[in-house]
Amino acid sequence: MGVVSYILGALLILFCVLIILVVVLQEGNQQGLGVITGAADSFFSKNKARSWDSFLARWTKVFAAGFVVFVIVLDIIANFK
Repeated sequence: MGVVSYILGALLILFCVLIILVVVLQEGNQQGLGVITGAADSFFSKNKARSWDSFLARWTKVFAAGFVVFVIVLDIIANFK
């Protein structure tokens, strides 16, 4: 394996960890409870929670797309060697 494969493998592991963190930080849909914090939504934090959830949802899509790209590139590199 070349240096490029090791770098892409490390980036793949980084994207795996980032996807896990972003998904765990998102709000649960049941009873308004957060996955980690367990705090219920209050009247004052509804807009804050909504914007935070949209931010996390956007980054989930970005990290998932990056993950797919890195997997495909690593597969192509492995098949041509």
